[in-house]
Amino acid sequence: MAGSKEHPSKVVVGIDGSDHSRAALDWAAAEAARRGAPILAVYALGMPMVVSADPGPTRFDPTAEISEQATEVMDRVAERVRELQPSVTVETETALEEAPLALLRHCRPHDLLVVGTRGLGAFASMFVGSVSVRVAAQAPCPVVVVPSHEGRPATTSLNRVVVGVDGSTNARRALDLAVDLASESGGELVVVNSWEVPYPYDPVAMTAMGYEPQEKLFDRKSEELVAGMLADAADERREGLDVEVSVVRTQDSPVNALLRAAEGADAVVVGSRGRGTVRGLLLGSVGQGVLHHSEIPVVILPHHAEEED
Repeated sequence: MAGSKEHPSKVVVGIDGSDHSRAALDWAAAEAARRGAPILAVYALGMPMVVSADPGPTRFDPTAEISEQATEVMDRVAERVRELQPSVTVETETALEEAPLALLRHCRPHDLLVVGTRGLGAFASMFVGSVSVRVAAQAPCPVVVVPSHEGRPATTSLNRVVVGVDGSTNARRALDLAVDLASESGGELVVVNSWEVPYPYDPVAMTAMGYEPQEKLFDRKSEELVAGMLADAADERREGLDVEVSVVRTQDSPVNALLRAAEGADAVVVGSRGRGTVRGLLLGSVGQGVLHHSEIPVVILPHHAEEED
């Protein structure tokens, strides 16, 4: 989470003038203040591409009207940040390319990327056209997707942070990120592990024959998994876990378990399993499920984010 001297960390936020991006900006301003980091607001114009042999692919320049509109939008962005967080420095950047390309180009591993949920439908998000899903799967840094409630985020605090764990490397990294986020405000960390029990045989008959009920087996394994992950996370920190930790272990689908635990929380953190040429354009089923239904900001840790630490 800490930035290097060569690449100081910043909070990058996608702007398009919509209520969705205004909600993202409000959240980004609060987080930048917590980190003592600057904001880089990126407005992608998505100008058409011109393909030619010489000098190669280029984009049309924006018209005077488009440029004026972009300037007005970015002036409002700077004014909004000064209103919310006077101590935060804000820089603005207008890019010619499409939003996913522009946002990914301006991010570094130690940054945080914040976007709204514009265009995030259950069907549309399966495709590359969804800005939120594409950057959440491909960014080199953690990505926060902020739902809009009439142009405002549900919360800008980090007093209660929920994270899902399953024992994987991705989940361990997501847990580390969640600890960092909760530590920024001295908040509470809620660690969630869930399982679903398969029933290939009659559970009553199996128990009658002396076999341990699968529910008890999964519950015991869940307890061991969570305890081990928390112990590892504490060992990696000089002062251990300096946040209040509570654990939710439940027999349920991962998406339902996270959404229930996130009721009344300020953010939910999940790891992304997407990778590869095609899979890297998409999120895993848990990440997409949480994004579709969460009312609070969702923090996605792409599988390759911060691997350069």
